[in-house]
Order: sequence, then structure tokens, then C-alpha cells
Amino acid sequence: MASTLTDQIPFPSDPPAPGLATRTWRFAAVVWLAVRVYAGYKSVQLWTRYVSNRNRDRLYRRQDLRAARAMYTTALRLEGLLIKASQFIATRADVLPDEWVSTLAGLHDRVPPRPFATIRAQIERELGRSLETVFAEFDSAPLASASLAQVHAARLHDGRRCAVKVQYPGIEGIVRADLRNLLLVLRWLAWLERDFDFRAVAREGLKYIPMELDFIHEADNADTMRRNFASDPAVGVPEIYREFSTRRVLTMELIEGVKITDIAALERAGIDKRAVAQKLMDQFCAMILRDGFFHADPHPGNILVQPGPRLVYLDFGLAKDFPPAFRDGMVRLTLAILTADRAATIRAFTELGFRTRDGSPDTLLTIADLFLGQTVSRNKAYADQELVEKFNDQLPRALRKNPIVEVPGDVLLVNRVMGLLSGLGKSLDSRVDLFATIMPYAQRLMLAPAEPGASAP
Repeated sequence: MASTLTDQIPFPSDPPAPGLATRTWRFAAVVWLAVRVYAGYKSVQLWTRYVSNRNRDRLYRRQDLRAARAMYTTALRLEGLLIKASQFIATRADVLPDEWVSTLAGLHDRVPPRPFATIRAQIERELGRSLETVFAEFDSAPLASASLAQVHAARLHDGRRCAVKVQYPGIEGIVRADLRNLLLVLRWLAWLERDFDFRAVAREGLKYIPMELDFIHEADNADTMRRNFASDPAVGVPEIYREFSTRRVLTMELIEGVKITDIAALERAGIDKRAVAQKLMDQFCAMILRDGFFHADPHPGNILVQPGPRLVYLDFGLAKDFPPAFRDGMVRLTLAILTADRAATIRAFTELGFRTRDGSPDTLLTIADLFLGQTVSRNKAYADQELVEKFNDQLPRALRKNPIVEVPGDVLLVNRVMGLLSGLGKSLDSRVDLFATIMPYAQRLMLAPAEPGASAP
């Protein structure tokens, strides 16, 4: 049952459930959105298959725009989880049509804010003091508003400028209700279209959402990232002011910069966008292959750029650390794919926990080739349209023939990050040589002595 699946997702506290009227309204809105989007694409599919294939691309582009606008409007009304899903879609300029990306891009940092009175009450309730006691100045207009919280500029009484991230009251219960609704809609989709059963993948991905509701967890992640890159001046992470932070209010150093996808602003600041792309890939290789701890939500609103270029990372609600054995397994898989070693690729997939229905490796090899092998062989830093079309053609056939029945959740998170980075790479017109960038990190880790507790390669 969908409710059982949702109950298995851990929340930082037991969130109060929204009232019956609210739950019913949100459920109806999600179902209506799903019906509109599904019916629109199905009608185009049937028309072009049985009536006329003329203007096929134009019909699909028109439906892309209609569907994206419907999702944008619904996300603005519901906020919460649907905005977060829309933000992820808007980062995938590498694989999704422009109609989806451009329409939903406005949800990255321009979500309608909550009234200042609501935010003020939340801060005072969490900190147990009046706003004026804690802050010498506090800007009532937010710097950014997102799916779960909004951020305000302020100044402490000791003169430090800070950014104050405030979680929306009641958002935990709303997110839990949205998770239940989404999983139920995915179950219906799987019944209608047997080739599109995304429930296992969604379950693994969605279980990380509650982590973003615990700002103490986020503060710990930021401190870990700052320690890992303490010797690298090209990485910036805001300092956390713990004495003014709780699980629902996070006060941190205010760092300014250019949004990573604002190409015009990068040019005005004299920052080379391709140098930014190289720094970004270098730093994420260091996070995943060197440290085993990485920022798992690198969408455009979470990365600022300063001259140098220096990359400033924000919002560590979703970050992940790997056990040494899992990190080593990822390195073995990466090396195997990069060197086109089929036997090693199959072995690495199996050791990581991937399983197919009949046990044969064909589907896994197809995924390896499409996701990384083809990109590297073409010396591309992101998936281009030709590769996307090949992926869309070959992967469904492979999955129908031999579906994947087990996928380790940590791999899904890495895949999500790689997708976001691919989208950023296209926006930055990246020329990163993936092979040359990844290999030194992978080789260094494979040659390093095994850490205590790690399984042998």
C-alpha cells in the first residue's frame, strides 16, 4: 500500500498531519495534474501512431509546454514537495525539452514567499527570544524562497552579516502527505503503463527528503564539507552560527556571488564559464572519489561563483557520506566503465547490489554504456541530444526485456547528482575531459592502503 511505503520514510520528528480537507484538496490537485499530463501525451502518441505522423515534433513540443505550465501552476499552489520535484526537472537541460526547463526554471529561487509575520513568529518560537534580541538588523524581504524554507539577510549584534534560513511552519506534515500522494499516483501509472514503473526508484529517492527538514543535520553537513576543503581556496562554504540555530532555523555566514547558470553575469564579472565547469567537476570528483562525502543537491540555486573562479556551495540539507567499501565499489565501477572492461563492470555492479530479474547483466551493461561510456567516448562533459535519443530508444527496450529489481539507494543519489551536473555542464558549455578529470582521483584511491573496516577491492 502507498501509505505503508510512506510510513517507512523516516522523518526528523513525528509531523502533524494536515486536516482532512487539506489532504483531500492536495490529493485531488496531484491526481488532476497527473491526469492532464498523462492524457495529453497519450493523445499525441495515439494520434501520431494511428492517424497522422505529420508535425509529430511540433505536437510533442506543444504538449511539453502545456504539461510544464500545468505543473508550474500546480506547484505554485501546492508548494512543498511538488516545487522540489519541479526544481529538479528544471536542472535537466541536458535531457529534457526546453519547454519544461525554461517554464520550471523560475521555481529555483523565486517561489512566492510566506508573509514576514509567519517567518518572524517561527524564528521567535524556535529561538525563544524576540527577533530584535537576536538580530540588530533583519530584512523582511527574503533573499530566496524555496520549497521547504526561505532565506533572509540579517546582521547580528556583533556586526556579522548572516543569512537566516527559516523552515515553513507545518511543512513536515505537508511533505509526508505529498509523499503518500505521489507514490499512489506512481502506482496507478505503473498499472496503466507497465514499462514505466518508477515506484522503487521513487521510494529510494524520496526517502532523503525528510533529511532536508532537520537544519541541525544540515549544519553538521556544512561543517564536514568545510573541513574537507579547508585547504582549497577555490571552495567556499558558509560558517554556521550554532548559537542562533535550531532544527527549523539555521543562521549562517552570508556569502555573495553569481548564480552559476547566470552566464551574462559571469561574463560581466570576467569569469570564464568553462573554467567554472572544470572546477565544478574537479570538486565533485574530490567529494565522491576522495572524501566519500558529497553535496547531493547541486541545483543552480545552491551554487554561487566568485572571481577566481571560486565556487560557494549552499544548502547542505541533502548530503551523503559513503562507507569506505561502497566508495571503493563506485571507484571500481567507474574505472571499469572508463576502460571498457565488461567483466569488471558486471562484477562491480553485482558487488554494489544491482540485481536484474533473470540475473543476466545485459541491462546493466546497457546502462553503463549509455550513462557514462558513450559520454566519455565522445569526450562530452554532458549528455547531448543524440545521446539522449539513443538512451530513450535503447533503455526502455532493455528494461522491458530484463528489468532491474534491486537498485542501491546510494547509487541513485550519485546518479541524481551526475544528472544535475550534466545539466549545469550544458548551461556552462562545458569542455571538461571526463576521462582525464576522473582517472587521477580513481587511480589514487585504488592505490591507497585500505581503510580499517573497508572491504578489500
